[in-house]
Amino acid sequence: MSRESEAEQGAESASAAVLPGALPEELRAELVTFRRDLHMHPELGNQEFRTTAAIKARLEEAGLAPRVLAIGTGLICDIGAHPEEAPDAADDGTPRRERAVRPMLALRADIDALPIPDTKLGVPYRSTVPDRAHACGHDVHTTVVLGAGLVLAALAEKGQLPFPVRLIFQPAEEVLPGGATDAIESGALDGVGKIIAVHCDPRVDAGRIGLRHGPITSACDRLEVSLDGPGGHTARPHLTTDLVTAAAKVATEVPVLVSRRVDARSGLSVTWGRIEAGHACNVVPQHAELAGTVRCLDLRAWRDAPDLVHGAVQEVADLYRAKSEINYIRGVPPVVNDASVTDLLRDAMSERRGPHSVEDTEQSLGGEDFSWYLERVPGAMARLGVRRPGERTVRDLHQGDFDVDEAAITAGVELFTAAALLDAMR
Repeated sequence: MSRESEAEQGAESASAAVLPGALPEELRAELVTFRRDLHMHPELGNQEFRTTAAIKARLEEAGLAPRVLAIGTGLICDIGAHPEEAPDAADDGTPRRERAVRPMLALRADIDALPIPDTKLGVPYRSTVPDRAHACGHDVHTTVVLGAGLVLAALAEKGQLPFPVRLIFQPAEEVLPGGATDAIESGALDGVGKIIAVHCDPRVDAGRIGLRHGPITSACDRLEVSLDGPGGHTARPHLTTDLVTAAAKVATEVPVLVSRRVDARSGLSVTWGRIEAGHACNVVPQHAELAGTVRCLDLRAWRDAPDLVHGAVQEVADLYRAKSEINYIRGVPPVVNDASVTDLLRDAMSERRGPHSVEDTEQSLGGEDFSWYLERVPGAMARLGVRRPGERTVRDLHQGDFDVDEAAITAGVELFTAAALLDAMR
C-alpha cells in the first residue's frame, strides 16, 4: 500500500470514528445479496409489487412500520420518535417533545426498472425477466436507502438518533411525469423539511460522490406533433399540402427557432427521435407524425418552453399549409440542489471517508423526477460513484450491460447515515 493510500485510509478511519453508525460487515453482505435479488427481478414503473413487498418485509423485520403508498407500490417509513411517542426530556435537558417537532430529513430511493434486455454475461444476478433490467441503478439506490434505514433504526433503539428520519421508496421514476408526484400526493413530504438522494454515476469511482450547487440535471419533456393535409399525387404537389416536406421542415426548423428565442445559456433543446410519413413513393400522404424530447438546463426557461415550442411548430406548419396538432407532455423540471443541503452531503461524506471522497460534477442533460420534491422542500442529489477504480471500460446508464461496483452500496449507506446524524447536530 502506498503512503498516500495509507494516509487516506487513516483519514477515513479517523473520520468514521467521529460519528456512530458504521456499517457492520454482516449487514454489508446482506445488502449486496438484497441488491442482487432486486437486479434479478426488475419491475417496471407502477408494477413494483415484488420489490415493494421485499422492502416492506425487511423493514418490518427491523421493527419498523412502513406504509405502502396509495397507488399500491412504493412505501414510506419513519424512523425515530415522533412528538406523541417521545419521553418528556432528552439527555441534554431539552424537552424531546420540542426537539422532535423539527421537520424531518427524508432519504429517497426510486425502485423501478427499464424496459430493455439485460445483456450482461458471466454474472449470477443477471435479470431473469425478459426485456427488463435495472440498467439505471435503481436497485442500488433502493438498497442504499434500505441499508441506511436499518443502521438508523439500530441507532434509534439506542437513543442515538435525535430526530426522526423518513425513508421514501418511490415507484415509476422512469415514467413521465414521474412517480414522485404520486408519492407526494400520498403524504411523502408531510412533516419533511429537507430531502436527499443519490443517483448512480458510472463516471465516478465507487467510494466517491460527485456534488454540485444549483442545477445538477436537466428538465425533460416529451413532444408529439401530428401534421395533416388532403394528400394527393406526387406529380402535382402544388395542388395539395406537401406533407413530407412540411414534416421535414418542422423537424429541422423548430429546434432552430426555439433555440433563437431564449437565452442560449438556458440550454433549451428540441431533439426528434421519431418521424413517420407516407407508405408509397408516388403518393403525398395525408398524415405525418414526429416525436421527440425538449430538454432545458434552466428552470425559468423550462416554464416558458411549452409556449415557445407550440408557437414554433404552428409557424412552420402554417407556412406549408399543414394542419398541426401538438401534444406537449410535461415531464420533470431540473433538479436544483440547495446549497446548504449540498454542503450537508459534502460534510457527511468528508466525515466518513475524508475530503478526497468528494468531487465536483457537471450538470447532466438527463431528467430526474427528484426535482418534484425540490419544488416543495430544499434538498440535494449526489452522484454516487459506481465505477470500479482503475476500470477503463466506458459504461453508461440505460444500457443493457450496465453494472456497478457493489462497494458503492457501502459508500451510499455511510453517506446517508452520516448526513442524518450531522443534520441532527445542526
